[in-house]
Amino acid sequence: MKDLDRRGLLRAVAAMGGGTALTAMFPGWAQSATRGLAELPSLTGPNISLDVTESHLEFDGRMGHVVTVNGTVPAPLLRLKQGQNVRLSVTNRLKEETSIHWHGLLVPPQMDGVPGVSFPGIKPGETFVYEFPIIQSGTYWYHSHSGLQEQMGHYGPIIIDPADADPVQSDREYVVMLSDFTYMHPHMIFARLKQEAGAFNYQRQTVAGLLKGEDQTLAERLDWAKMLMDPTDISDVTGAALKFLVNGHGPDDNWTALFNPGERVRLRFINAGAQMVFNVRIPGLKMTVVAADGQLVRPVEVDEFQIGNAETYDVIVHPTEDKAFTIMSEAVDRSGYGRATLAPRAGMTAEVPPLRKRPIGNMRDMGMDMGSMGGMSMEGGVSPGDMSGMKGMDHGSMDMSGMAEMKAPVAGMAPPKPRGSDTMGDMKGGGMQMDMSMRNPLNAPGVKMGPGVQTIAPMPVDRTGEAGQGLDSVGHRVLVYKDLVSLQPNPDPRTPTRAMDIHLTGNMERFIWGFDGVKFSDSTKPYTFEKGERVRVTLINDTMMAHPIHLHGHFFDLVIGAPNEHKPRKHTVIVLPGGRVSWDFTAEPGDWAFHCHMLYHMHAGMFQVFAVRPFEGAAQ
Repeated sequence: MKDLDRRGLLRAVAAMGGGTALTAMFPGWAQSATRGLAELPSLTGPNISLDVTESHLEFDGRMGHVVTVNGTVPAPLLRLKQGQNVRLSVTNRLKEETSIHWHGLLVPPQMDGVPGVSFPGIKPGETFVYEFPIIQSGTYWYHSHSGLQEQMGHYGPIIIDPADADPVQSDREYVVMLSDFTYMHPHMIFARLKQEAGAFNYQRQTVAGLLKGEDQTLAERLDWAKMLMDPTDISDVTGAALKFLVNGHGPDDNWTALFNPGERVRLRFINAGAQMVFNVRIPGLKMTVVAADGQLVRPVEVDEFQIGNAETYDVIVHPTEDKAFTIMSEAVDRSGYGRATLAPRAGMTAEVPPLRKRPIGNMRDMGMDMGSMGGMSMEGGVSPGDMSGMKGMDHGSMDMSGMAEMKAPVAGMAPPKPRGSDTMGDMKGGGMQMDMSMRNPLNAPGVKMGPGVQTIAPMPVDRTGEAGQGLDSVGHRVLVYKDLVSLQPNPDPRTPTRAMDIHLTGNMERFIWGFDGVKFSDSTKPYTFEKGERVRVTLINDTMMAHPIHLHGHFFDLVIGAPNEHKPRKHTVIVLPGGRVSWDFTAEPGDWAFHCHMLYHMHAGMFQVFAVRPFEGAAQ
């Protein structure tokens, strides 16, 4: 729509009473009340055509090179209905191969959209028809699984309406799609990351900061230096190279959603960021979380939540005042933010809160939750600065739950391989000598020790009760995974019969990432399962960076202490540094991608395949 037409539309809307008329005329997810911003289209089935091409679009007044779907970033909203069949014809007008993965949708494996795993990809000039039944409802999204196209704008939202009445009632709704865009070509970013660790980390600690007593003590800095790690390197790619968008609009564009005071507004948040985790809050409004990854949960009221790459959260807000509110999506490393506005009328704005102090890595991030053990050295033994904590060590302050779980996680289930750290190292004499070295292979048996393994978490702990990096002392309630309880009973409550540990490994200095010490290009075989098998997978993060891990073609049930048959069901989960997360899943036949959803980590090797047999399309 041209700007002139848009201005006329806004005048007409104002004459008709503002927000209600606006929502009735255009799709709620994309329509902005901000003058000059283009509308983003909505498409519905059963036959949908999508064209992938290159273009240039403007963000905050600056043109950028993008990959678009039907000419827009984000791509059009796909509004589907549970129970229908859909045919999606995707035409590739790029000069390179492309693809579309339907993130979170349960589809036949050959329709999953991962080149080299589930289909051959879409060559330039070709059209591929995806066809599958819609068997679920909720908030999802779609994106390229080819190269680094996702970073360039190849992503869009999906809303699937339930076949029956929606249990979540609202007066209006909006999709709030968060993303990170770069004016630098993604392949140049990847090359810089391979050349220089922390190439985009402009928030390093300084000598001046040390003299002022900021951040860490000298001893703490020396400990981190021994590991060749930077405690401020929370995100590989930061606001130094990224612009943070909301529905394709920068902070200055100020995408605006309208409401009438007293309405219940449903906001469907999707993190389509290639590399950035976001912390979301709306100052002055409580948010009631009603769905996670498209699956309904028992309502939980919070002030803020952290959303990892590829996660989705549906929240209800209930603004009663005739005032505007800022939707703040702050980068986890505090290097920038996305910003939108929720307002009763076009043109209204609210104060944008300042960026908070950047988080600093700590001992828990190193996989060393020492509790009250005093000054333990990372390289083994005890720091000379504090011996007192070793006398009569307080085992009660340590998270020992993992050790019991690993011995017998579920009755009748085969235990995973033992870990060196499960026995707390060597006991000698009357005291304790503990080799807690982050380079000791005994702390992670079964992990291939090579150039792709820089650190090992000696004491990984369950961190699903934590709010996320930088959110432990914000002074208000932040959502944690342990708050989530599935609204409906889990479809498969069977006890797992097998357990599997998978280590998340990496070398930040060389920017190599992988699973169990192996990057995908060096892998010789996938993880294998039997059709219908119920398995407990424990992800162990041996790195000092959070990883949102996604499994295609499945939902898994988080093992977080929720009621037995109401565990939260997700397709993506953040595994915090030095942390571990366990989930149960039922293996569905096919070859399914399994990877970190930080695009550059996946591109650098943190990718594998879950091969579930028998599968008639599998390679013999």
